[in-house]
Amino acid sequence: MTTDRILTKPELDAALDALCALDPRMAALRREAAEPPLRTLTADLAGLVWIVNSQLISVAAARAIHGRLQAALGVIDHASLSAAPDETFRAAGLSRVKLRTVRALCAAVDAGLDIAALSRLDEDEARARLVAISGVGPWTADVFLLFAHGRADAFPGGDVAVQAAMKEAFALEARPDRAQAERIAERWRPLRGVAAQLLWAYYLRKRGGRDAAPAPNRPESAEETT
Repeated sequence: MTTDRILTKPELDAALDALCALDPRMAALRREAAEPPLRTLTADLAGLVWIVNSQLISVAAARAIHGRLQAALGVIDHASLSAAPDETFRAAGLSRVKLRTVRALCAAVDAGLDIAALSRLDEDEARARLVAISGVGPWTADVFLLFAHGRADAFPGGDVAVQAAMKEAFALEARPDRAQAERIAERWRPLRGVAAQLLWAYYLRKRGGRDAAPAPNRPESAEETT
């Protein structure tokens, strides 16, 4: 059995083996999908900014915007983000809503939030501290916990690609909403995040690997950016 943190490819492979033992449907999905790659993010403010930047746009677009922002700032950290004027973010391509979220993240750090220390908290507490920040919703928090901390059970049930993969793979009549996706995922505890990675791989494989609505990058609704 795997640990509750997935930080290396062998750990991901072992977790996939364990997931497939939990649910034969996931074993069939794994045979049909490409093997999920190990995805990681830095467990810091820069990692959170990347996730915020990637909301509701393609991975290619997010990379372009993030690259322009990094080029403008030199390094993406609390000091550079706090000092930069709004025009710098807008020139990089960030929307006003995403800029507000970045400002809220910096304000949370100013108020005492230790983003690096979140990795030492249990998952529910770390998630609660993230969603308490204006503009940070469940999707952002779960993706950060999954890829920055490697938490095997962090499940972004609001991700439309996860939901679409569930509909297709399990022959559902309609794409499940977040609550329905989370109910389906209960069977996969404590490996729901690993299941999400397999569902993303299946989703992209079905679309020829195209970045049409890539995962992980799209929350179910605008809740992440309000």
